[in-house]
Amino acid sequence: MVDQRYVGVMLSVAASVAIGTSSVITKMGLTATAASASAQGKSATDGFAYLQNPIWWGGTLTLAVGEAANFAAYTFAPPVMITPLGALSVIIGAILASFILNEKLGHLGRVGCALCLLGTTIIVLHAPADQDIKTITQFLDFALEPGFMLYSFTAAVFSLYMIFIAAPRYGRTNPLVYLSVASVVGGVSIMFIKGFGVALKLTFEGSNQFVYPSTYLFAFISLVCIVVQLNYANKALDTFSVNLVNPLYYVGFCTATIVSSLILFKGFNTTSPGNTVSLLCGFIVTFLGVHILNVALLDGAVEAGVEAGQGVRRSYGRLGGAQEEGLVRTPLFAAYLEEEQEEHEGVRMHRVNGSGSAREDIRLSPASRAL
Repeated sequence: MVDQRYVGVMLSVAASVAIGTSSVITKMGLTATAASASAQGKSATDGFAYLQNPIWWGGTLTLAVGEAANFAAYTFAPPVMITPLGALSVIIGAILASFILNEKLGHLGRVGCALCLLGTTIIVLHAPADQDIKTITQFLDFALEPGFMLYSFTAAVFSLYMIFIAAPRYGRTNPLVYLSVASVVGGVSIMFIKGFGVALKLTFEGSNQFVYPSTYLFAFISLVCIVVQLNYANKALDTFSVNLVNPLYYVGFCTATIVSSLILFKGFNTTSPGNTVSLLCGFIVTFLGVHILNVALLDGAVEAGVEAGQGVRRSYGRLGGAQEEGLVRTPLFAAYLEEEQEEHEGVRMHRVNGSGSAREDIRLSPASRAL
């Protein structure tokens, strides 16, 4: 009989293909919506305008298929094994974006993809077995431990702060604002999705878990968290490039899920210290692969903008008016509105010559930019 962990792996791989594809389709829908909304001085996410775009719905439905497969994967395998496999969705998204959205991948990007595959292979080979849970009340006991309760409370306070205080001021200048909300809320939601998935699995095996109120509680919390997660992931995609959002979102979401799982289940539950070290090495290699892929994609976007003479796409910033050299805003802090720029002490920028080869970091203050 096939080990249930590998059933989870196969479901996770299928989910990654669907999710990576959906990010590109969703970006296409958001871009089309933004084009029509910009005439009114709005973005695609203002008033949920993207809900009227059929391309966005196509991406969302593809995402739903992927998340359904991911949901099933969490039922068969532990979160510390399934979540890092999301790196495959980053690879799929990057490859498709290079063909469909004309975002360059390059040699360094291919190296990043290879490292992601190596890291996920290490994780699969050394991941622990899933917790042996017989009833949903047993899972509830894990969730009601003081450590996980404190972590959930901290995540809720952090998310509320980012939503109501940080997002209005910095949401359109720093993708980490939106993505931190989506990642932290998503990390907590995975634990409750895991609980609800276990309830469904036990029910199908003949032990009805829907007689317990905790099953419905897990389902409700999961639904709320998914709605919040999807909303802020869409905000990040609307404002920044898919090749910037995907890697950052992967690292943030993966880290939050691993931390949540460590706290909930009180450790990795590996069979030996060697497996624990190998698992950690797999995480590190995967994170490095995602980082290298991110750097490659951003450099490709800057070079493409310089070569075209049209400036980098809105998601990355824009070039200055000089013919021989321009100023490219650092993608992580790309500001679009002058009044928002004036609120900051300065804007970090790269100086790029006409060929796009030589760069030096500089920092412009609001006063110097006015000269």
